[in-house]
Amino acid sequence: MADQELATMEETQQEAKGPKRSKSPLLIILLLVILGGGGGAYWRFVYLPAAQAAPKKQENIKATLHLEGFVVNLADPDGNRYLRLGMDLGLAKELEVQKGKGGPDPTPAIRDAVLSVLSTRLSDDLLTPEGKAKLKDDLLHTLQDRVPSLQVREVYFTDFLVQR
Repeated sequence: MADQELATMEETQQEAKGPKRSKSPLLIILLLVILGGGGGAYWRFVYLPAAQAAPKKQENIKATLHLEGFVVNLADPDGNRYLRLGMDLGLAKELEVQKGKGGPDPTPAIRDAVLSVLSTRLSDDLLTPEGKAKLKDDLLHTLQDRVPSLQVREVYFTDFLVQR
């Protein structure tokens, strides 16, 4: 009899607590919320900025012009910082000099424009991705202003070394 009374008491206690509910749906929902939030954060802070910084299309590039390397003293206050830069230019037209038709050589004007931009830079600025992007932009605009006959559309760095 004691066993029957004990079994009856356990059944009564379980009925008073209510039906047992599984915690797995709650865990699955919580896991989905966490994964969704993590995926959204990744998309917002990693994927979206990378997609916006994607390189421009090279639709109008008809020729490239290779320039000999530049070694420049940077404008740092202590004066012993150097930049070694190799670059090519993307042009919207072919150079007449390249075709063998002659014409004035634009290289001295190009080198003068590039050196005038490079010699104003600080080494700390050139070590950041933003600083390199700004340098490219400034070089492009300077070349377009000072040597418009070249029709420069893009600046490509082929070598970039800052010595500190």
